Amino acid sequence: MKINQNLFAILGTFFLVAAVIYAIWTRGTEMVGITGLFGLAAMQYMVAYYLRLLDKEYKPGVDDKEDGEIAEYAGTYARFAPWSWWPLGLGAACAIVFLGVAIDWWIFIIGIGLGLFFVTGWVFEFSKGQHKH
Repeated sequence: MKINQNLFAILGTFFLVAAVIYAIWTRGTEMVGITGLFGLAAMQYMVAYYLRLLDKEYKPGVDDKEDGEIAEYAGTYARFAPWSWWPLGLGAACAIVFLGVAIDWWIFIIGIGLGLFFVTGWVFEFSKGQHKH
């Protein structure tokens, strides 16, 4: 966890320096890039701070041990359904939502409805049929 904290802190510092250099280079006339780079720096620092808070609550991970081995990461992280069609439908619903943003609000509403349907189906796919727990 400490390695991740340091990585995000270093990235935050990099984006902060890049934002200052970019602001000087463009003489402050290009506000989108300057704001974006300062925003990136702020997000990196927020993630580093969040990881620092988590580090106080949880035990150290394998990557924090000096003698940690890659094989110690082995194990099951989650349960995945390779036969699931719900993510494909959700991706199509997201495409419809973005199409609705570009074209008209009624397409956006259809995309939101489809997205809710596919998210619900994906969440509850292990709660019915032969895969019920």
